[in-house]
Amino acid sequence: MEQQQQQNQSAVEMALLEYKEGLGHFTEKMPDIAKKYNAFTEACFAKGKLSQKEKQMIALGISVFSQDEYCIIYHTKGCLDQGCTEDEILEAVGVTAAFGGGAAMSQAVTLVQEAMTDLSGKGSQMQQ
Repeated sequence: MEQQQQQNQSAVEMALLEYKEGLGHFTEKMPDIAKKYNAFTEACFAKGKLSQKEKQMIALGISVFSQDEYCIIYHTKGCLDQGCTEDEILEAVGVTAAFGGGAAMSQAVTLVQEAMTDLSGKGSQMQQ
């Protein structure tokens, strides 16, 4: 049953699952570091002068610029979870591409769009 569920998941959803599993293993082995890292990132992404939506778009742009595929997927999901529209996400990665050139544009026109499609509920089997 589990194998069939994995086969039904997209590559994007599988990457999110791999990240979560990896983070779980790291947390088991290094609980103090993981706890402090998680507290730090939660504080960074908490609503402040910037909304959580704006912070997710910033994080997505940085992820695209640095070509971190796991973070691209994770923060595309974060953008969608915070109510970003497709146009807002594409505008944010367009700004990133203007700064980051061809490497950023290649991630914007491939992985970000694939992640938006897979994670926006269009065929997604993963529970949020």
